Amino acid sequence: MNTKLSLVFGLLCLPLLCIGQDITLFEQFNGRYDYTAIGNTLNSFENNLDGSFCEILPMSEAELNLDPTQNIIAAYLYWAGSGEADTEVNLNGVSISSEINYNVPFGSLVYFSCYSDITDLIISQGNGTYTLSELDISNALITNPGYCNNRTNFAGWSIYVIYEDESLPLNQVSLFQGLEIINTNVTEITIELNNINVLDNQGAKIGFLAWEGDDALNFGESLSINDNILSNPPLNLSDNAFNGTNTFTNSSDFYNVDLDVYDIQDNIAIGDTSATIKLTTGDFDETGVFRADLIIINNIITVLNSQLPDATISVDEAIVSCNSNEIDLNYTVFNLNSTEILPANTPIAFYINNNLVAQSITLNDIPIGGFEPNSLIITIEESIGTDFDLVLVVDDNGTGMGIVNETNETNNQTSVSISLLNSEPIINLPNLLSCDLGFNSANFDLSAQLSLIDASFDSSTATYYNNFEDALILQNEIINPTNYTNTTNPQTVYIRIEHFPCYQLFDFNIEVENCPPFVPQGFSPNSDGYNDWFNIQGLYDIFEDHELLIFNRYGTLIFKGNNNLKWYGISNRGLNSKGSLVPVGTYFYVLHLNDPNFNSLTGWVYLNY
Repeated sequence: MNTKLSLVFGLLCLPLLCIGQDITLFEQFNGRYDYTAIGNTLNSFENNLDGSFCEILPMSEAELNLDPTQNIIAAYLYWAGSGEADTEVNLNGVSISSEINYNVPFGSLVYFSCYSDITDLIISQGNGTYTLSELDISNALITNPGYCNNRTNFAGWSIYVIYEDESLPLNQVSLFQGLEIINTNVTEITIELNNINVLDNQGAKIGFLAWEGDDALNFGESLSINDNILSNPPLNLSDNAFNGTNTFTNSSDFYNVDLDVYDIQDNIAIGDTSATIKLTTGDFDETGVFRADLIIINNIITVLNSQLPDATISVDEAIVSCNSNEIDLNYTVFNLNSTEILPANTPIAFYINNNLVAQSITLNDIPIGGFEPNSLIITIEESIGTDFDLVLVVDDNGTGMGIVNETNETNNQTSVSISLLNSEPIINLPNLLSCDLGFNSANFDLSAQLSLIDASFDSSTATYYNNFEDALILQNEIINPTNYTNTTNPQTVYIRIEHFPCYQLFDFNIEVENCPPFVPQGFSPNSDGYNDWFNIQGLYDIFEDHELLIFNRYGTLIFKGNNNLKWYGISNRGLNSKGSLVPVGTYFYVLHLNDPNFNSLTGWVYLNY
């Protein structure tokens, strides 16, 4: 995996424009890495010593010579000069557009630097001669004579190449960039380099790319790290750091460009996580006149031995369910920008509104370049609300403190916006009634309720449930809703209809009601198994307290029945015919239903054998 950490530079400046940008961490590489740099000036002479020219060269060249064991990881092109930015240049016949522009003012004058990632180009072309052309500042020099009058007419370019070599120790290469200036008005700047970590200072080094330095203007000029003045004699003296030199080629005619690197193992300590760089210029000459060089610093790069993990975390998926206060969170912990394993049990904290809501840990050692996925269910308290940002912080024990030293302590956090899904309150539908078939049970067509639901709901997704909990989790669905028999009376039934982004629940009661019984006008108690008794449909086990009275044509009561005693044509009243089949004929009935909603029924029935 790519072990490069790209900072979000777009937060610092708009694309293609940065005004006087402070030098800050731009990218960081951790592994068996180092860097080299090439470049050249487009000045024919040092402009402070030779006032005969006010133009720049049309092109210049530099040689890249990497060893076969050195694999290119990244390559960046910088070009700079007097005036507003020239954002299009040519490198080996390839047009290069600036990705970031920097500008710094000096009185009425302005100077620029441009940046472009050219990794693919350098990988494809490899070692050899690189020629930069079409860097044009002629309009600035012509329209503003101050550049040449002040002898600050310059242009140049450089390529930084970060490479991997298995023979190297594990290093942390940190590239800081921006554009800052010192001059007669601002004679000193201090640059704090953070996000570094020194485990071993053996072989530690720091490099610079600066513009417009003059060899002949060494008044009060110094470059220091942690209050230790740097020098690299005879190329770079302690009082003349920015003097148009290239440490990589030992060139002293790198006019008005400085591409230098210094050994700093005696200037930085094991355990340091930052370094202070100070640049100064300005002093009085032998005549008592205050003089200073104009120095524009573009980038700083450090190479330090570092064997540390780097924990980062990302959200893979945050699943929320309708009407649930739980988040099913899938996340991954990475150890990409690292030179050591990330140990198991590295803590992870989860925050909402700066309040700790959950904790977890890594389960295994995560190797260099490796990752570990995991999941967690987080329950959200009602007081938090439905819309919030969930913040995940790896290497956080829940108090904002980490337990693991890392190559980068500022990239442990990520967040995801969460919206809990809540459907509208349950919509109540009118009750559904059906006639009692006995013992307070009936058959219902539950789908009949769909006609009462607004057409904005897709009734084709309707499912039916006996209770609220089943409707929420889609279990124990009623399989045959068109022919459903109740289990209690009354009974609540729930309809669930999918309704983006959630679903909608409806409820209604099914109720069994007593319907008017149907009285037949005849029966034949001849024991043939068909119509053998006075079967009043919708009566038995429904009107359970009913009383049935049967009279003969003379008005004599011959039978008295109830829910447990049906009339099979046998008399159970009277002295002479009790217990006997009654003769063929018409009989009269009085049916007391004993239901406050119904009156008693009277009528006749014909009995035949």
